[in-house]
Amino acid sequence: MQSPDPRTYFSPVDGGDTVYTVAAASMKFGAGALAEVGGDAAGLGMKRVALFTDANVAATPSAAILRDSLDRAGLEVAFFDGCHVEPTDTSFEEATKFALDAKVDGYVSLGGGTVMDTAKAANLFATHPAGVMDYVNAPIGAGKPVPGPVKPHIACSTTCGTGAETTGIIVFDITQAGVKTGIASNLLKPTMAVVDPTTTHTLPAGVVASTGFDVLTHAIESYTARPFTSRERPGHPSQRPPYQGATPYSDIGSLAAIRIGGRYLLPAVLDDDIEARHQLMFAATLAGLAFGSAGVHIPHAMSYPVSTLNHTYVAPGYEKADPMVPHGVAVVINAPAAFRFTAPVAPERHLEAARALGADVDGSGANDAGAVLAGRLIEMMRAAGIANGLGALGFEESQAPAMAESAFCQQRPLAQAPLPVTTDDLAAIYRDAMHYW
Repeated sequence: MQSPDPRTYFSPVDGGDTVYTVAAASMKFGAGALAEVGGDAAGLGMKRVALFTDANVAATPSAAILRDSLDRAGLEVAFFDGCHVEPTDTSFEEATKFALDAKVDGYVSLGGGTVMDTAKAANLFATHPAGVMDYVNAPIGAGKPVPGPVKPHIACSTTCGTGAETTGIIVFDITQAGVKTGIASNLLKPTMAVVDPTTTHTLPAGVVASTGFDVLTHAIESYTARPFTSRERPGHPSQRPPYQGATPYSDIGSLAAIRIGGRYLLPAVLDDDIEARHQLMFAATLAGLAFGSAGVHIPHAMSYPVSTLNHTYVAPGYEKADPMVPHGVAVVINAPAAFRFTAPVAPERHLEAARALGADVDGSGANDAGAVLAGRLIEMMRAAGIANGLGALGFEESQAPAMAESAFCQQRPLAQAPLPVTTDDLAAIYRDAMHYW
């Protein structure tokens, strides 16, 4: 089987874009990287630092290493360990108040995606005060652009999945509205991403599974997204969106992340394999760099209602958190059904993703692409202990239309889908995702 036809990128539709941008962040990767953060922060001109984490991470050896590094660099540290798993507008307000009161000149975050997103939000709202809905993506919020640079932020990931250390995206719940949404701007991208894979050594297997499947769905969505050439050429360069669709640049990171995840996710979960966890963390970084440019699409849009409507599920590895559906689970639970839906538009890309994930695609044709990719994902989900579809989380088919209406509001990711998506389509995908085995 040949790779996808590269001419897709060089034959744009009439009026389509011919340019893509890559707003790459500085990145440091490797065992021991956390011990260097103090020097990195001082090099960025920080003197008084807001250190964001959560109560669980604060008690780990990784937190002690980071605190020692900041102290050795002679930096003042304002410590905030109140970050919430799956943050909300309310938790962002608390974090912003802390940042304003602390009068800091830079941020360091240590944790998973929710910690890093909380630091991004506090940095944004403390630097450019506004109502929380002002910057939220339209049509849910006003979609106002971030007006200018924010303060330096070093984002230190402790999980092998979100990629939030490399993106300018913030995801959170709006409490009163009961909806999950986001803010996106390249100006919110951390100044430096520090990825020390030793932080994964203490992660419960369930957390590795959830965040690891977030890696895979990030990467597959980016690889199967609409090509950037199908997006209308902007009237001004500043109007080119952060999510641009698949590009030659994003394809490289996406496919590499899929290959690494396909090989190492299950050993990282089932065998507590240290090398596998290190590899999976590298895959997360690659996927983050890819989807920060290309974007994600249907599985991520569909994940928001799943997270918002379920506050009773207790996922393996998250027993210390309030009941909720972790982001990685909410994403992958819809992914096999979503890729069955998108495969007919770009079957060669779905087959290539399946091959990279470890599926046997010999003898498979275009009509098999969705089934092959979905089948490999389901095989891995079952082995890793992921819930058997939405039904296992407590959802019923009768909820599909309402969930589809909510997911349809997530136009930022849906705009990158390889084909137009209606509420009826989303409802059908939710029904398909109720049970997989």
